[in-house]
Amino acid sequence: FMKVSFLGTGTSQGIPVIGCNCRACLSDDPRDNRLRCSVSIKLGTSHFVIDVGPAFRQQMLRINALILDFVLLTHEHNDHIIGADDLRPFIFRQRDNMTIFAEDRVLEELKLRFAYAFESDPYPGAPKFDLKSINVDNSFIHNGIKITPIRLFHGNLPILGFRINDFAYLTDTKTIPRSEFKKLKGLKILVLNALRKRPHHSHLNLKEAFDLSERISPEKTYLTHFSHDMGPVHEWENELPKNIFASYDGLQIEI
Repeated sequence: FMKVSFLGTGTSQGIPVIGCNCRACLSDDPRDNRLRCSVSIKLGTSHFVIDVGPAFRQQMLRINALILDFVLLTHEHNDHIIGADDLRPFIFRQRDNMTIFAEDRVLEELKLRFAYAFESDPYPGAPKFDLKSINVDNSFIHNGIKITPIRLFHGNLPILGFRINDFAYLTDTKTIPRSEFKKLKGLKILVLNALRKRPHHSHLNLKEAFDLSERISPEKTYLTHFSHDMGPVHEWENELPKNIFASYDGLQIEI
């Protein structure tokens, strides 16, 4: 079986937002305390993550991760890649470069933001990455796991979602090209972003997430990447259709 752990379910500022006194940010419900968006997946003997945001170290400590085999990146925004330096403990312990899969554009951004790791004579403590380019038109197999990239659009920015077996992770989505829906047939679990109730130029709002979930028609959908603008979860979770659930940091599901 596959075990998926929600490491973070918040948007780029997390919840609570610094200095904010809204109901979500002041909530004492632990589900409203959200780090930046990421998931951990254990499948067979492999452990990997999708995205490495600024709270990556904290997230790995929370799940007591001892090994990490590889990383998938959806896109280059800081809340999805800037924690890559904290891959170092795995790199040092495993005595091997960390394999990172992403599109070429995202890999180039990694080289810019972590330039010290790619110098000809890097500092001995710098992280060591093995960057692997992936193409949205081609599934690939790593550690015996088939991974299918899904083209999404985050506003005008082309980004990736991923399908692994009967699970798909689509975050920061606003639209999906018609041609990609065939990759999303027969899902048991869909993870989909839902930023807030009001429309947003580059993210699905709650109603759009409902509509997209209905079109993809998985057995269950878990919403993620929430803004504090959504309000405390107890105020809106009863509005969710019967097969759609609000994820929260620390939620684990088995498929």
